[in-house]
Amino acid sequence: MTVIQPVNVPQPVKLTIEQFRMLDDSGAFDGYAKTELIEGAIYAMNAQYAGHAVAKSRLARRLGNALEQLGAELDAVVEGTVEMPPASAPEPDIALARVAPGERSYIALSAVALVVEVSDASVAFDLKDKAQLYSGQGVPEYWVLDLNSSQLHQFWEPSPAGYGEGRTLPVGGSFQSVTIPGLAVESDGLI
Repeated sequence: MTVIQPVNVPQPVKLTIEQFRMLDDSGAFDGYAKTELIEGAIYAMNAQYAGHAVAKSRLARRLGNALEQLGAELDAVVEGTVEMPPASAPEPDIALARVAPGERSYIALSAVALVVEVSDASVAFDLKDKAQLYSGQGVPEYWVLDLNSSQLHQFWEPSPAGYGEGRTLPVGGSFQSVTIPGLAVESDGLI
């Protein structure tokens, strides 16, 4: 039997991944362009502008081609939901992950090697909240392609306290992964 304790001050309700999935499956988010579960809270994201979509598509294609040339067992998955128990299910713009074709579940956290967020309006959120989430969950490498400043923010060495290492690179040169040997993509024409 569940006992409900009285609350004197309003408290936010934090959802689990299973509750989020049930709401999503029921169509509760159909009126939104995109939703994510971050630390138990649902975030509705704006529709994407053309520049954001083009940069994401170009980068995903380049990453996918580079992975294929390396013979890596990773795919560049666009907007796949990543399961981060117990209460997060973000939908990064691009996740380099091992996913079986036809798999009917969220992407397992253990399958993720690198996550990319393409940012314009959400730069501050991506550099702070999302970086803390991904680092705390042990995502080996995290990239934020900042469309406003034409830079890539790259982070690695995750810990619960945040990423231990990082650098900022200008768009126009080569972006090289620190954690995936040999993975590099040219960034000319992304933005």
